[in-house]
Amino acid sequence: MIHLSPVKPETVQPVSAAADESTGPRPGSALCLSGGGYRAMLFHLGTLWRLNELGLLRKLSRISSVSGGSITAGVLGLAWQRLSFDNNEISADLEELVIKPIRRLANHTIDHGSIIKGILLPRQSIADEVADSYREHLFGKATLQDLPADSEGPRFVINATNVQTKVLWRFSRPYMGDYRVGLVHNPTTELAVAVAASSAFPPFLSPAELELQTSDFDQNTPGVILKDEVYRTNVVLTDGGVYDNLGLETAWKSYDTILVSDGGGAVDDEPDPERDWARHAYRILNLLDNQVRSLRKRQVIDSFKLRVRKGAYWGIRTNIADYTLPNAMDCAFQRTIALANVATRLKALDATLQERIINWGYAVCDAALRKHVDETLPEPENFPYPSAKV
Repeated sequence: MIHLSPVKPETVQPVSAAADESTGPRPGSALCLSGGGYRAMLFHLGTLWRLNELGLLRKLSRISSVSGGSITAGVLGLAWQRLSFDNNEISADLEELVIKPIRRLANHTIDHGSIIKGILLPRQSIADEVADSYREHLFGKATLQDLPADSEGPRFVINATNVQTKVLWRFSRPYMGDYRVGLVHNPTTELAVAVAASSAFPPFLSPAELELQTSDFDQNTPGVILKDEVYRTNVVLTDGGVYDNLGLETAWKSYDTILVSDGGGAVDDEPDPERDWARHAYRILNLLDNQVRSLRKRQVIDSFKLRVRKGAYWGIRTNIADYTLPNAMDCAFQRTIALANVATRLKALDATLQERIINWGYAVCDAALRKHVDETLPEPENFPYPSAKV
């Protein structure tokens, strides 16, 4: 667990909210899935696995995601209505419908090829190529309307950053848009496009663009200040993690219990940083991302300490020993930090590495839940993949 000095409650209050978030937090649980490429995508699978075993997955009211976390969330959302939950709220087919498809994607490198094709093909952007890969491997032609309705399961919110308006652009079944430019109700945008926009991390996979009509937007959305056609016909998006790399904001404003699964990376010290403009700019982007991530972590963890919110945070860089849980799973820090240092890429990972990352997400999620959410939860019998040592 990260230990930080307390802050005053008012410093962790949310900024401007979308229409359905304006009433403040209400009873219910939300799960936030961070960015971090395939590393985070797989880490979050461990989270889903443990939540499902404990009967907590089905009880979620919202799942908010960015970047690599949106790949996991998108697959879960598309499969949700086919999951069979028993009387204990546990789905026996989560592995078949969610875990295995995502692991199959993790066998393929899609970022490098998308960059090359996006540069060489004049009518196809890099983000378009990434969306094509998501269609091929995961989503087909499914749209946001194929996600569960609020009466059928949690609301899935896939977050990107609007480069034009400087705020989060939300993709969900009821609406997409942002509070400055307005909302499009019941959008039929493809799920592959939404996830590609959410995971369009700069500089290589960004931007992703949406071609819309001004008439698509609700003309009566209150508080909208950017109604010019330019903001509503060609929406320019980048990775959701640019604005909120924990996927925290759209959950934080709505629910009183927040669970945060953080598979994000960290910036290493660099005694001799590159001086050329391209590599130096890339280094600066990573520093900015690191700063935003640190601030978000501080916000959520201090809020738990101050009882502003209930819930728990667990991260891929967490030392499981910090939970001081006597029966936590065996995960030596020197091994887990090696998993945390896997590159933030959409690059193929071998089967054993995939299983180790999933196991680690499972174990640290378990420790956080049993330490900070419910001390009566049963301890796990074994790792999802017992032969893959964390």
